[in-house]
Amino acid sequence: MPTHQPFPPADRDRFHSLNFRVDDLDADEQISAAFFRLVSVHEDMLVSLAEHHSADGARSFYVLYDGSATWDHPGVPQYVALHLQRDLERRTFSFERATLPLPSMAQSWLIRRGCPPEFLTLDPEWGTAPADEATQALEQRLMRDGDHYALGWSHTQDDPDDWLTLAVLRALDERAPSPFRVVVEDVDIEAGTHTLREGGFDSVEEALQWCDDRLGGVSKALPPVRPVPSLSRPAPAPKPASSRPSGRSR
Repeated sequence: MPTHQPFPPADRDRFHSLNFRVDDLDADEQISAAFFRLVSVHEDMLVSLAEHHSADGARSFYVLYDGSATWDHPGVPQYVALHLQRDLERRTFSFERATLPLPSMAQSWLIRRGCPPEFLTLDPEWGTAPADEATQALEQRLMRDGDHYALGWSHTQDDPDDWLTLAVLRALDERAPSPFRVVVEDVDIEAGTHTLREGGFDSVEEALQWCDDRLGGVSKALPPVRPVPSLSRPAPAPKPASSRPSGRSR
């Protein structure tokens, strides 16, 4: 069962049909085959968590939950970011797609491709809610600053007794403090909430070892992310007061 279960099994009829608006458009054989293999074949298991369509109909952006991912290889991401581009004069289309472990990462991917962030708010009727302000703040930062990091590895564990997503990120700026980050999402199914936390590591080996330990049932505290060093110069030390001769001044 998926980590962000958007619907209970008895409510599968709540799926609303997706309309990718490409049925009347053509594409070359490779694009058509790729779209069918990567998107259309799973269409009955896709749920739109957020979508935006440009006013002229030329572009569409989707954050999708893929219910079929739970039957794939263990650990695969369960969210899809989809960017469709249509040439309405030529009646053709093209697309970009990425599978990502967290909705905030899918939002970031689409924002980098031109989607206005204000139109990518996740549907609150699906999935779980942030458990606290720290979770909300980190989700916003991942959505806003996701292009500062590259996703190196992820694992989605949809065990009902331990619903967990791990993602290892690498800072693109080699000078960044804590260049490797581990983002951990824990889901409380009964409460309908999730928490998101981040830890900082100096090497990818340390980051992956922490993840291995967590998947093995060993819970260790995440090391804090080192703060960004201040670039401002330290304030000069105050000069000692000049001595004055005793007596009245002239």
